[in-house]
Amino acid sequence: MSDAPLLCTRCLQTLQPGRGEFYVVHIAAVADPTPPIIDPSDLTRDYRADWRAIVAALEDTSPQEALDQVYRRLIIHLCNDCYRHWIENPTG
Repeated sequence: MSDAPLLCTRCLQTLQPGRGEFYVVHIAAVADPTPPIIDPSDLTRDYRADWRAIVAALEDTSPQEALDQVYRRLIIHLCNDCYRHWIENPTG
């Protein structure tokens, strides 16, 4: 177990486990999981050039960076006050 203090992600207040004074928030971001829309003209298209361009674009991308483009999971800790504000407006 780490000796580092547990801090509110938003205001950096020190949090004390077991006192009911914070929330643990799990965030999962997933790239659009729906199948692509395929038009009949797509079935006759040669995609080799597209695949080569995708592979070239990913050449300098680490495996972790590539994974982060598809799935990302974060865990944040928020004190009670910050949670009340965050839950009403997570982007603000």
